Amino acid sequence: MEKLELRMYGLVPYNISPIQQAIQFGHAVVEYGLEHFTDDVYQDWAKNWKTFIILNGTTTNLNPEKLGGLNKHLQNLSNIGVKISSFHEPDLGDQLTAFVFIVDERVFNREKYPDYNGDYESDFLDTSLADEKSNYEEWKSQFNDTEENVNKILFLRDYLHPKNIRMA
Repeated sequence: MEKLELRMYGLVPYNISPIQQAIQFGHAVVEYGLEHFTDDVYQDWAKNWKTFIILNGTTTNLNPEKLGGLNKHLQNLSNIGVKISSFHEPDLGDQLTAFVFIVDERVFNREKYPDYNGDYESDFLDTSLADEKSNYEEWKSQFNDTEENVNKILFLRDYLHPKNIRMA
């Protein structure tokens, strides 16, 4: 089976300078390496891909009544089981300043793995709901993984879509 292209995505606060965003991202990458060094996915990424995608995570704030966007993103991705490493900057009161995670091409390569629309829409004209579900299940089969992992892929495809989250 062909290896999937991997990228390391990460989120950083918007309100630090671009160089600081990169540095905080780098700190989180080092944490990821320390925590997941023996993981096959990390080893594949580190040896073969090394691509970084730094995203705008909005604000950081641990106040439970005004939790920062970066903190909410971390919670959301952790809740669906994404393997994440984070960094809290001591010089900024130990605030969360970056977290990173690795995704494969099924999340970001919409040419190779097109979204559910276009060619399939014509199949839905004058069909029953059962036919639509069948077409959807057939579309999901392109991801060639367990139901749990496909659901995670679908979540990340939407979550990381440029309409929902911007580059830092």
